[in-house]
Amino acid sequence: MSSLGIPARRSDPLRDKKRKPFFPVSLPYRLLSVYGNLSPPFTVIPSLKLFPVFKFQAPMKHSCRQLTIMATDSSKSFARRDRLREIEVKVRQWWDEKDVFKAEPCEKPPEPGEKFFGNFPFPYMNGYLHLGHAFSLSKLEFAAAYHRLRGANVLLPFAFHCTGMPIKASADKLAREIQQFGNPPVFPGEVEEQEHELPKNEDNSGGAPPDKFKGKKSKVASKSTGQVFQWEIMRSFGISDSEISKFQDPYKWLSYFPPLAVEDLKAFGLGCDWRRSFITTDMNPYFDSFVKWQMRKLKSMGKVVKDVRYTIFSPLDGQPCADHDRASGEGVQPQEYTIIKMEVLQPFPAKFAVLEGRKVYLAAATLRPETMYGQTNAWVLPDGMYGAFEVNETDVFIIAHRAALNLAYQNHSRVPEKPTCLLELTGYDLIGLPLKSPLSFNEVIYALPMLSILMDKGTGIVTSVPSDAPDDYMALHDLKSKPAFRAKYGVKDEWILPFEIVPIIEVPQFGNKCAETVCLQMKIKSQNEKEKLAEAKKQTYLKGFTEGTMIVGDFAGKKVQEAKPLIRTKLLETGQAIVYSEPEKRVTSRSGDECVVALTDQWYITYGETEWKKLADECLSSMNLYSDETRHGFEHTLGWLNQWACSRSFGLGTRIPWDEQYLVESLSDSTLYMAYYTVAHLLQEGDMYGSGESAVKPGQLSDEVWDYIFCGGPYPKSTDISSSILNQMKLEFDYWYPFDLRVSGKDLIQNHLTFCIYNHTALLPKHHWPWGFRCNGHIMLNSEKMSKSTGNFRTLRQAIEEFSADATRFSLADAGDGVDDANFVFETANAAILRLTKEIAWYEDVLASESSMRTGPPSTYADRVFANEINIAIKTTEQHYRNYMFREALKTGFYDLQAARDEYRFSCGVGGYNRDLVWRFMDVQTRLITPICPHYAEYVWRELLKKDGFVVNAGWPTADAPDLTLKSANKYLQDSIVLLRKLLQKQLLGSKKANKKGAPVTSLTESKLTGLIYVNEQFDGWKAECLRILQSKFQNETRTFAAEAEIMGALQNSSVGQSSNFKQIQKLCMPFLRFKKDEAVALGAQALDLRLPFGEIEVLQENLDLIKRQIGLEDVEILSAADADALAKAGPLVSLLNQNPPSPGSPTAIFLTRLSWKKGFHKFLGVGDVIKAELWAIYLELSIAEEFALFPLVIESDSLSAINLSTQEFFTVETWANVEYGGKSTTNQPRQQPGPSNALALPGIGTIVIYVCDMHYLARMNSKEQLTTRLS
Repeated sequence: MSSLGIPARRSDPLRDKKRKPFFPVSLPYRLLSVYGNLSPPFTVIPSLKLFPVFKFQAPMKHSCRQLTIMATDSSKSFARRDRLREIEVKVRQWWDEKDVFKAEPCEKPPEPGEKFFGNFPFPYMNGYLHLGHAFSLSKLEFAAAYHRLRGANVLLPFAFHCTGMPIKASADKLAREIQQFGNPPVFPGEVEEQEHELPKNEDNSGGAPPDKFKGKKSKVASKSTGQVFQWEIMRSFGISDSEISKFQDPYKWLSYFPPLAVEDLKAFGLGCDWRRSFITTDMNPYFDSFVKWQMRKLKSMGKVVKDVRYTIFSPLDGQPCADHDRASGEGVQPQEYTIIKMEVLQPFPAKFAVLEGRKVYLAAATLRPETMYGQTNAWVLPDGMYGAFEVNETDVFIIAHRAALNLAYQNHSRVPEKPTCLLELTGYDLIGLPLKSPLSFNEVIYALPMLSILMDKGTGIVTSVPSDAPDDYMALHDLKSKPAFRAKYGVKDEWILPFEIVPIIEVPQFGNKCAETVCLQMKIKSQNEKEKLAEAKKQTYLKGFTEGTMIVGDFAGKKVQEAKPLIRTKLLETGQAIVYSEPEKRVTSRSGDECVVALTDQWYITYGETEWKKLADECLSSMNLYSDETRHGFEHTLGWLNQWACSRSFGLGTRIPWDEQYLVESLSDSTLYMAYYTVAHLLQEGDMYGSGESAVKPGQLSDEVWDYIFCGGPYPKSTDISSSILNQMKLEFDYWYPFDLRVSGKDLIQNHLTFCIYNHTALLPKHHWPWGFRCNGHIMLNSEKMSKSTGNFRTLRQAIEEFSADATRFSLADAGDGVDDANFVFETANAAILRLTKEIAWYEDVLASESSMRTGPPSTYADRVFANEINIAIKTTEQHYRNYMFREALKTGFYDLQAARDEYRFSCGVGGYNRDLVWRFMDVQTRLITPICPHYAEYVWRELLKKDGFVVNAGWPTADAPDLTLKSANKYLQDSIVLLRKLLQKQLLGSKKANKKGAPVTSLTESKLTGLIYVNEQFDGWKAECLRILQSKFQNETRTFAAEAEIMGALQNSSVGQSSNFKQIQKLCMPFLRFKKDEAVALGAQALDLRLPFGEIEVLQENLDLIKRQIGLEDVEILSAADADALAKAGPLVSLLNQNPPSPGSPTAIFLTRLSWKKGFHKFLGVGDVIKAELWAIYLELSIAEEFALFPLVIESDSLSAINLSTQEFFTVETWANVEYGGKSTTNQPRQQPGPSNALALPGIGTIVIYVCDMHYLARMNSKEQLTTRLS
């Protein structure tokens, strides 16, 4: 552990027991046993070599506190999570006591940035809030928390939507189940208990949901409809059977779920002013009055009209089905077709007898009426189910049943809204019917089989125009070329073989038979090649419509774009066609039925009206939308949005004030309510239902009052509301409006958010138009779609119970910020639990040991780098919060800052932390994480750091301007360390290439390493010339270069280009030029400098200790590659420098090991050169002594030559003669040992004397593997 309680890095051998022993070279026992205070035990290994395990007897500088792992997968302990939840409860009590999130306006209008008003689309209250709600809401919560932290006056309100049909439909469904199956109901069929749960909720009556949704579901319900009974859904919410029956009353839902949502949001830590909460519908008389005023005002401006229009309609509910009324198909619009009436010619087949006396038509729906001139046949699906339906008293359409239902709601049925089928038919019954079709040049065509017709699209009858439709061309081709295929479906040759392609449209590049041309070009062989045909259709339809010219008919010579509406009008006016509409895709209402398109007479809001759209466009252009995709979504919606049905006859809500048989639909009462937040607390006195005592009564809220508050109207003279209250409401609205940010899922762009723009521009003055929308994608759980049916689902309450609020918020922030779907990962939430609790423990350790830290201003290189990293984190994180990029804010304000702290710890070494710098880090990181993890941050702020006030409004930390040169220098240092490790590994493993058998090579890391690091601080030679050329061809303002040819010309004319070996150099120049150009575009002109903006040698020299520890070196020298003497130190390894020469930003190194000296000793001893051998032995001993600072030394040798050589490089030595070794001298005569007077005393170490024995004696003993040194 480090001095601050963090595990030491492996590069520190004194602290990390997992590293190899401190002495990588084997040493005899006598040498080891006398190292003063470094005491045994030693680890004994074979061959009698001993390795020390050192114990420091002196106390360490700081105390260390072991962190206990409280929660592991195996133990199933939740102590860490529970610790966070305990903290959260405590912190929320602190907030509640001081009303921290209560928002009050100031007397003066706010200056830019002084206030922040953000809001969120109120959730629908037919169940618990889930993580999908929490994800979108978190974007607002994080934004508001950031603005509150930086000192803004923040308003974040929250309300609950109850308008519409889902609650009423569910209540009615529940009533039907009770009526049919009893109370409590006994459902038919075998009941399966479907439970997937973690720990059970002990108190089921409290309404808390289980960990997985569960319910009793009958096999009948499961297999037939796939839907559970409403009673089962209520059970899944944790509601007891005795309570469920009360939910037959839809207003019970309104009193039950909103208070639970408030509980969950408070537990989540939402910084909300709860005084301003409310529910919608007439249950809240104040909001009811507000919506009625809004609708009356729109009608008085001519923006609400009654009209007959096509709209998505629920037959079961008997009313239009808007987006929020749908279980599926949100955003789907009516698709308009032209139905071509293809008359069935007499005589009818026998099966058609019931149709005698009627005009019978195959009714084909088409989007291309201009192509009807080229019909060769009609298509039917052989296995398709059709019917002969009465359209009126005389006409019968043969179509699919689904199309008949749509037509019945569009006034094309003898009995309105009830299609009457005279005859059930299949496609086989229709094959071979002779037809007379409008505009066709063929007087008679026939119905033929096509296998790719979709019965849920159009009418099930398709016209065939093989000249311009690739599908038709290939189907006709298959029938003509395959007799067996014709025979299978009973197709007679005369029905098909005489019919040829009829050219009708000339298309550039494709000619007048574009379908045939494209199919041949794409080599399509069959109608079964679906993907190729889809691409062919895309090409021909687009090209034909945009560039095609009619070559037949009344409108020959006209462009298709011009002719199409004219031909359609002619067909409709002559009665040869009718208008037909159906949903673009399948739409299911919340009542469970499939929707149709109906012509309805009801109230519409005139979105899309020309002048109103101009105002909406103007508002949008000035708004901050935070993404191009969001802006494009709004522009697209404004382009197509037209009249919107705003009235409903079924559900909950506010009655249309001038036509009370209708309710205001759920998206139309949700467009201006953000303004209501500003006054809700003054009207409702904190009661979300508006049922408490208030100084203002709902009946007092006349249109004049609302106009005065919101529209700048005159003071209402007839009102009896207190002027102080009226003026306070107006002050509130004028202070907080316009809202700064509305956060929403991107799916609401196509309706709610665009409606919001329209209504604000119509009803409020321009200076109160909204300022910003931020849209996000949906949320996935663990990379899978969130779904109740699969169990991959979490309510907000479940997530908080499982992970804690702050860990949930942490994972939400990490999930993603764009408009693409985000991903909430459980592993991230669990990791957040561990991170936050370990960080708390680290803070406690640091604070316990702060007295032993260094004090004073930052003084070391590591101090300066860490201080700079803190400044950078403050600046970059603020920018990310300001742009509402919370994942990036989490990265720079938490992950990166922690990485900087860890790097600082490694870099400090034995010097330890700077106390003031550590305190600054703790202060800054606590503030930066506050918007995301406020409970954790508040606890640290008050309990650990003992700060006054609340961190949620403590102010954004101040920072000096980041020193980018220092950051670059530190990156250079860290990158260099990584590079040096790679070079070391490469050098150590270099001999593996020769090891053909793959046997392990002896690792040189068992020896002490010395690194010689060579630096070249300036580009020279051809690289310098390339950089000078790039400098002259670079425009720094635009970060662009001159043309490539101009740069190459300059290179050829330079000294490099004139050299004899230019072709060889050019191969090196080209990738270097490309790299530096890219770097300059990214970083600017400084990337082209010949030197880095800092001294490389200086940076490395200042961090020698760090380099040693990080790489595991005994010694390091920083050398200039331009210094010949420095190069000489590499000796024979200088060839490595030639292979990998250093360049600016990229040092290189060679490494020498203790084995080099040992090998030198053996080499010279083996050839009898005792002087050199003895010299190598002395060097070895001195290197060992130097490592432990065992100076001064006494060295004995019987070789004066070796002594003289060693003194030139190392230390003072003394000479003694006749040294005894093994009790005998080389002449078998006793020798005199040196006396005490010749020994030197070293404080705290002991007496150190180095003896080097007679080489000839050792040679006779043949002891090459044993070192020749002894220390006593």
